[in-house]
Amino acid sequence: MQYSFRLAELLKHEPDPRKRPGTIKTIVDYTGLDRHQVAALLKNEVKYIPLEALSRLCDYLIEHGIATADQLPGALFAIEPENFWEMLARRRRMEMCLGVRRDMDTEESGVAFVSASDSVIMGQILSGVTTLGGTASHIGKQPVAQTPATDLDHQRSNQKLPQPEHWIQSLVWSPGQVSEDKVIERAHEVYRNFAETRGDKALVCLGSMKSNPVTELVMSNGFICDPFVSQDDVDEPQQRKCPFFIRYRDKDPQPVSCFGGVKLAKSDKRNSPGIYYELANGNWELANKKGDTQLVAFLCYVYRESLGRLEMSLGGFSGKATRELAKLVATQADQFWPASCSEGGTQIGAFIIEFDRSESDSEDEILQATAEQAVSRVIRIAPEAIARRL
Repeated sequence: MQYSFRLAELLKHEPDPRKRPGTIKTIVDYTGLDRHQVAALLKNEVKYIPLEALSRLCDYLIEHGIATADQLPGALFAIEPENFWEMLARRRRMEMCLGVRRDMDTEESGVAFVSASDSVIMGQILSGVTTLGGTASHIGKQPVAQTPATDLDHQRSNQKLPQPEHWIQSLVWSPGQVSEDKVIERAHEVYRNFAETRGDKALVCLGSMKSNPVTELVMSNGFICDPFVSQDDVDEPQQRKCPFFIRYRDKDPQPVSCFGGVKLAKSDKRNSPGIYYELANGNWELANKKGDTQLVAFLCYVYRESLGRLEMSLGGFSGKATRELAKLVATQADQFWPASCSEGGTQIGAFIIEFDRSESDSEDEILQATAEQAVSRVIRIAPEAIARRL
């Protein structure tokens, strides 16, 4: 069992240097601790902490009304997850965010819908979190011959599985359904409400920026760049802030995005729709280039240990790819763990998924989810490609 130090979570300390309100200086002035030590504690980078330093931090938290004496020092520590589903299940607050579309064929107001593909993958995420990917029933079990039945029943009934205490669903407008200003305004509102909520939390955005604009905010915050600002005019692909890029189809909604567009870079003439990603050597590759380049998906999460804050985005390039991603998450989520890169107390997992399916889904297979799972290949984006951007 591994623990993390949650000083940053209690203080709501933002890792983005543009948003730091002098937290380190305030702590240093009150406690007398070394500035570098405090910075490391906020990032959860220390291997041990002296009791004297722990006592001074507790005094600081009590004096400033951040925690009470009976909550400390326990409130400063949290158990770290050991697999993909536990990373989600250990969050106290879980928010699922989906994009909605309007029914353009009716004049009735208030009519909107979520795509079938997004609905399917949401169900798989909820199932995985509540059952720990189907392993919850095995936790705490021991051979009956070694444990009396009454004691075993008591042990099982008293063992609490990690699970969010609060479940929230938020809906945002998909691009093209209302004005661009309203799309962006609603996305910022949802993301701001999540960011300002205290405590251990997770935000899971279903769909790419083509359907869910909050995904844009998750990616821009994770890779420290401006949201809703195109990077199509960079000279070289390596100058992109995000290590993967979604090249729109001509018929797609084409919202202005920090990791989507119609041109990888000025110097790169490739124009095939799909998902491109950076290799360790700085070159860029088109996912599934020998197959159906539209049958690809992505999954990316940013987990800040010291804040207990997890932000995740996942979706397919097409609706078909999203349904295949849902099946993969349900059966092989272990492929998305551990994270691709760990820097400064932040874990970033970035994955591109290629699917190989020769036949097309029939209408019945789409509704009943009866199609067999496609052959898949999960590509872990190189840690060098991620680290260059942190």
